[in-house]
Amino acid sequence: MTEPKVFEASEESKGTAKQLRLFAFLAWILAIAGEVYAILKLLHNEMLTWLIVAIVIILALSITGSLLWKKANRLDPASDKDKAKFFVQSQLGAIMGVLSFLPLVIFIFTNKNLDGKTKGIAGAIGVVALLIAGITGIDFNPPSIEKYSKEINAQTDSVKLINMGNDLVYWAPEGRKYHLYEDCYTIKGHADLSQGTVKQVWDKKGISELCKICEKRAIKEHNIAPGVMSNAADTTK
Repeated sequence: MTEPKVFEASEESKGTAKQLRLFAFLAWILAIAGEVYAILKLLHNEMLTWLIVAIVIILALSITGSLLWKKANRLDPASDKDKAKFFVQSQLGAIMGVLSFLPLVIFIFTNKNLDGKTKGIAGAIGVVALLIAGITGIDFNPPSIEKYSKEINAQTDSVKLINMGNDLVYWAPEGRKYHLYEDCYTIKGHADLSQGTVKQVWDKKGISELCKICEKRAIKEHNIAPGVMSNAADTTK
């Protein structure tokens, strides 16, 4: 029986994820700084147009940070064994999205110096922005080392099944899929193709999908019976 494989992000993936997280924090810091500035301005000025512009800018920064954070997590995921740490890392985008707006929304509704019209319009826009930032930041299907490892093992079994027992795949530097054939027309001609196992292409490049063209070709060439692939997938769930 093949020893189960455990996903481990490459140094390249970890480095890229680190950069993305730094940019995400920078975006969130700017968003919160904009929030503080907006609150300070509200103490002396209740210009509705200016306030709406500030909310839009803060929302853009918050969403940018969340998207960068999610992308980083897919390159270098956390382990779900530590539930608290996993939750914070996976849902930090939602947390920061709420923090980018909640104090401002509270201040708008509790500021006695704002007239009713300004408070109603600005407050409603602020609440909508808060909800958008929070929902956008939620990762509804967060990656984890364990989830990636399970998928790697399932895909390795599937590749071996249609590839004469060989765990050997090919990929291009900027590709989004791995291949069973180095002469697949979608990568043919690339001078810098890499080859390795399913685990290696996951670890090194974060590529997690088999080329459908290669899959159909292998099934046809090796006379794989219809339904075998689906049955194999069911046994790995």
